[in-house]
Amino acid sequence: MDLPPVVSKEEWDAALAGVRAKEKEQTRARDALAAERRRLPRARIEKEYVFDGPDGKKATLLDLFEGRSQLLVYHFMFGPNQDVGCDGCSMFTDQVGHLAHLHARDVSFALVSRAPIDKIEAYRKRMGWTIPWYSWFERDFGVDFGTSPETPKVGTYQDGENFGLSVFVREGDDVFRTYFTTSRGVEALGSVWTFLDLTPLGRQEEWEDSPDGYPQGKPYEWWRRHDEY
Repeated sequence: MDLPPVVSKEEWDAALAGVRAKEKEQTRARDALAAERRRLPRARIEKEYVFDGPDGKKATLLDLFEGRSQLLVYHFMFGPNQDVGCDGCSMFTDQVGHLAHLHARDVSFALVSRAPIDKIEAYRKRMGWTIPWYSWFERDFGVDFGTSPETPKVGTYQDGENFGLSVFVREGDDVFRTYFTTSRGVEALGSVWTFLDLTPLGRQEEWEDSPDGYPQGKPYEWWRRHDEY
């Protein structure tokens, strides 16, 4: 590997200071973007969506708030023709912290998937997760929100599902969608990528601008479910 040069502590401190100054600029830019996000207009949810929960219980979108005023919903790629959830979505879910910290700020969090609830429950047990997870099997939640095809595409990855994060707020029984992101917008929510970006070798993916000879492979392909590494 074409490793960076070894320098004195004084030179290292100066180089680090230059990078830290740029990080501060980026932090302020993220704060400004978050402020703009908080001022986005809202879209009222007119349809009443119903989900299947554990033990045969039904839940509406309003129920997913669990009495709180804000709700984060992660669209987890798990199609009805699969027996296991997406490895990337699984990696993301592993990184969700204790929900008590979100609850303290009046925010609920839930996963939703198209797979039937019995498949979801079996996979959740395997993964050891306790996060609320609901099924919209044979309904239209994901289709309406743009993360799923109208008809599951057998033979395609996770039935053609896509992942994403929807954010909602409620006023009484009225629910509004305030934000949505997908692709690399979702990775900012997970600590694994943030940690890897701080390491000398980075994510070790071929798209990164790294010195010559650094180990690099295709993105996404190195991910595994945590019990498959």
